[in-house]
Amino acid sequence: MFKKILIANRGEIAHRIIKACRELSITSVAIYSEADVNALHVRRADEAYLIGPSPASESYLNKEKIIALAKQIGADAIHPGYGFLSERAEFIKMVEEAGIAFIGPSYKSVEMMGGKTDARTLMKQHNVPIVPGTTEPITNIESGKKIANEIGYPVMLKAAAGGGGKGMRKVFSDEEFETAFTNARNEALKSFGSDAVYLEKFIEHPKHIEVQILADKHGNYVHLFERECSVQRRHQKVIEEAPSIAVDDQTRRKITTAAIDAAKACGYYNAGTIEFLMDRDKSFYFLEMNTRLQVEHPVTEMITGFDIVKEQIRIAYGEKLSVTQNDLQIHGHAIECRVYAEDVDNNFAPSTGKITHHRLTSGPGVRIDRGIDVMSEVPIYYDPMLAKVICWGRDRNEAIVRMKRALCEYQICGVTTNMPAFNWMLKQKSFLDGTFDINFLENEFLPLIPDKWKDQSTEYLEDIVAVMAALIKNSDSEVTVTANNFTSSNNWRTQQYE
Repeated sequence: MFKKILIANRGEIAHRIIKACRELSITSVAIYSEADVNALHVRRADEAYLIGPSPASESYLNKEKIIALAKQIGADAIHPGYGFLSERAEFIKMVEEAGIAFIGPSYKSVEMMGGKTDARTLMKQHNVPIVPGTTEPITNIESGKKIANEIGYPVMLKAAAGGGGKGMRKVFSDEEFETAFTNARNEALKSFGSDAVYLEKFIEHPKHIEVQILADKHGNYVHLFERECSVQRRHQKVIEEAPSIAVDDQTRRKITTAAIDAAKACGYYNAGTIEFLMDRDKSFYFLEMNTRLQVEHPVTEMITGFDIVKEQIRIAYGEKLSVTQNDLQIHGHAIECRVYAEDVDNNFAPSTGKITHHRLTSGPGVRIDRGIDVMSEVPIYYDPMLAKVICWGRDRNEAIVRMKRALCEYQICGVTTNMPAFNWMLKQKSFLDGTFDINFLENEFLPLIPDKWKDQSTEYLEDIVAVMAALIKNSDSEVTVTANNFTSSNNWRTQQYE
């Protein structure tokens, strides 16, 4: 087995990989920027090295420096986590050429699936259903309009070189096409270095369903069932769960088979995720492949009892899969809430500062994957994710109940987080009965947030924070709270206390 693994990442995923290394008796090596000197992953790793200044371009994205450090310290392998360099084919190739194992797929597989139009063409060739649309970039406005009319409005323009909602525009008519096309190309060029965009039929009221797959270098493939990822904002997932309440046994067989076919089409090995859109009649369409570990992998681990990160390491070392498909079964239900340092009322603006208080929640079926503790600083330079709260239950209802409890018990002070918003989401009828789709937040939650939070509920919540601070400082303090001015309104924060 590997002796030393360099983790080319930060935050909660770096901390998660450190735990897997420890269980496998592998020396873990953290890298950090100047902004992350006191970060949790730096303190928990066996070794840690400063990689550069705070901006990611000068530290966590510095390919040459990371590889040079790995060679200098004698690292056998590099684990990229997710984000940063995890899906950069050129980085993977550089790692391999340096004689270091990359804990992930081959650069060829990443290249094949990285271009959205190329991936769509490949899937079509291997009979994996794709959303009606183009398999080549749109070169001009008139040809785009012609195709849009052939498949029927509404349509989606998407960046061919990227994802995450960048370079994406919904178009309802010819009159809107030119502006949307220009804006999508400009954003795609800025975000991905390519202005190529393609066109797809817009699937109305879909669910976002994804399938976790694992494959080794010996041609063995398994799936770990599906995840429901429809609660999202600006195409970024907020709540994930496994399995999906909307996927029946027949659909599960079809969609997991399609996922394995997609992985085989690009000669894939290691952990990967095939993402689909599923409409109301349970027809599903290939969306993209994430050629890396997913943020939401814990919910799959919770329902299967299987450690995906440790399996990633074993596969990269050349071992065969440790399980067959018959070994894998769904046990219960799991839900994950992504805890971000962001101000929901201020257009989800990132919140920065020092963590002044951090009390973990626990109890049956509760797991916290975190990148912070009371010594942590939340800088402005990176994704504002602080932690993930994952809850398992014997059924979906028990998982939801445990999540509500866990969120009430989990305390983070020093920055503003989105945790209160989950309390609202988890009690909505459409979420509870499983009828929600990817428009859930846009249609039901965002309209409740005013441009500026002007009602007096702020005073009430500020009282809560004051009470907590006083109790933390001195458990014997006598504190009186008054909320005489608290008034009910349509604000989402008010609703969660009703």
